[in-house]
Amino acid sequence: MAKNKTTETQNSVTDFINAVENEVKRKDAFELLKIIQETTGFEPKMWGPSIIGFGSYHYKYDSGHEGEAPLAGFSPRKTALTVYFYLPEEKREELLSKLGKHTSSKACIYIKKLADVDIEILKKIILLSTQYTQKLYPSK
Repeated sequence: MAKNKTTETQNSVTDFINAVENEVKRKDAFELLKIIQETTGFEPKMWGPSIIGFGSYHYKYDSGHEGEAPLAGFSPRKTALTVYFYLPEEKREELLSKLGKHTSSKACIYIKKLADVDIEILKKIILLSTQYTQKLYPSK
């Protein structure tokens, strides 16, 4: 079975964010770091070379594939801040419609700058996503 590429590392979160070239994105990344840490209560850790994760859970799929993943996370990518989330369908559209200017995919929210979104709604998404994931994959 293939080994997961995205695993927790000992790399510095601060050094990673300080290397972000765009000043606005760098400042937003430090602000998002604070928001997610306060919302989840977990310390930030680097996962792979470019994801900042908070907490972790163990998953195992029906296929037999299993591993560890962060409960909450984000990455300051070149085009947008990418926030990783997993919400129950009944909450997903309701919360995303109130978030503000963003785009999204199944498990990512793409934000150009934090000033474009409602931070309280973002906190709610992060908290619900963390709780939902912990419910789906309880610690043993």
